[in-house]
Amino acid sequence: MYEPIRHPSVHRVVPHNSSAPSGGVATPERPSHLRRQLAGHLAALLALTRRLGPEYEEAARQLAERIEELAPGGVPAPGPRPEAEASAEALHARAHDLAARVLVVAAAQQDTATARLACARMDAHAEAARRASR
Repeated sequence: MYEPIRHPSVHRVVPHNSSAPSGGVATPERPSHLRRQLAGHLAALLALTRRLGPEYEEAARQLAERIEELAPGGVPAPGPRPEAEASAEALHARAHDLAARVLVVAAAQQDTATARLACARMDAHAEAARRASR
């Protein structure tokens, strides 16, 4: 009635990661290009954060540390955007959008540390944009 399966499965079984910490969930190693992609998004957010001024120095330090963890060799810095000097409200809105992009990519890669950092940056920039618009 049914024909037997004659071909190997097209689905790949991910082997258990024995180096996972005890009690943690075993996950496959992330390809380095995905980590570098996430680090690139963080680098764009870092460049904009530094542009916002010295009051964001701690946030810039956290972003730089996370970039170093994801891509120890570093990532190319984003090039300057050809635009006129933007208002603080516009800069915070763009930083919020970049942080949202980081959150999406981090969530897709199941990178909780980066996702939390992105959420914190989104909250901070949303609040700063509200203050700047008043």
